[in-house]
Amino acid sequence: MTAPPRPSRLGTGLPPFYCPLPRDLVHPEAKEVESRAVAWLDAFGLYPDPVERAWGLATHSADFSCRIIPEGDVEAVLLFTQWNYWANAVDDWQDSGSDEVGTAAVVEHGVRLLRTIEDPGVSVLPDGPMTAALLDLVDRTHALLTPYELRRFVEGTRDWLLGAAWRAARAEAGSMPGLNDFVAMGPLANGTRFSLTWSDVARRDRLPADVLCSPALTVLTDAAGFVVSADNDLFSYDKDDHLEPREVNLVNVLAHQEGCSPAEAVPLAVALRDRVMVLFTGLRARLEHGADAADGGGGGELRRHLAALGHYVAGSIAWQTRAPRYASPRNRYELPVEDAQFTVRYAEEPSVTGTGAPDLPALASWWRQLHG
Repeated sequence: MTAPPRPSRLGTGLPPFYCPLPRDLVHPEAKEVESRAVAWLDAFGLYPDPVERAWGLATHSADFSCRIIPEGDVEAVLLFTQWNYWANAVDDWQDSGSDEVGTAAVVEHGVRLLRTIEDPGVSVLPDGPMTAALLDLVDRTHALLTPYELRRFVEGTRDWLLGAAWRAARAEAGSMPGLNDFVAMGPLANGTRFSLTWSDVARRDRLPADVLCSPALTVLTDAAGFVVSADNDLFSYDKDDHLEPREVNLVNVLAHQEGCSPAEAVPLAVALRDRVMVLFTGLRARLEHGADAADGGGGGELRRHLAALGHYVAGSIAWQTRAPRYASPRNRYELPVEDAQFTVRYAEEPSVTGTGAPDLPALASWWRQLHG
């Protein structure tokens, strides 16, 4: 008789998610995207055996891609999906806990990956299926993206790799970071700009650089990234709860700071996450109101970009709810459970009444943009 899976340190069930955004949107060609992406994975032999293939597909990267980009060019969404399957394979290597995956290895691989994206001819990665698949991705990305879009994608990849390296360094040092350090640097590993570049590419929207890089839109993007990162720390907690020292995530950082259990830290994590979600919705509404003036008269591209940020937040929740990668984690199951999913509840109101700036320098400045 098979023993029941080890219970979660977070308690029974996830907390309600405050998400006053359109939910359950998905690209109409999602099935086609998934089928073509899996065929691409198999053609390159990205997974060395059926078990690794099962866990790779359990990321449901096609579902993620088609939920955060529920409209737009199919070829762009497909390429983004293939990038996500590839990146999740790298992420699993980074999170494996293996003695071979220290800070030096993560940084070394990250630098070589970035140089390959910028110049696929540099030949600084070892031969093999992962590199062959990467070079195919890079070549097609160079062909599809404008120079500025490619620069955005590179910067988003750099965020992801810097965040991963920082987390690896903290784990290697065996010390949990303080909360302010974590909220400033931890969400980088989420790769928010890595993903959001493709939303604009798929819609063929090209916001002017001074709009896209404005202080208010920069804060809004960072706020979306923080919420998605906080949500991922809840959904993915069980996947990494076997690691020692404990995984660097929002729950464990708060538990360490407050001297409490992970379950007791969950309401604290949700409160901070909800406070940022309130900021996100308020700042997005302000930018929507001023879209006509900010976008040269029409405002359409800016409004679509703002909507895409909402799809990123809400779509990430919907994807993680159904992803066996999280709902039947590898440290508890030999193979992913195909129909595994979380029971997710949505809250009508934020979990906190005080929604002003928190006493954290890394976040407090964001609130100034609400009345900018």
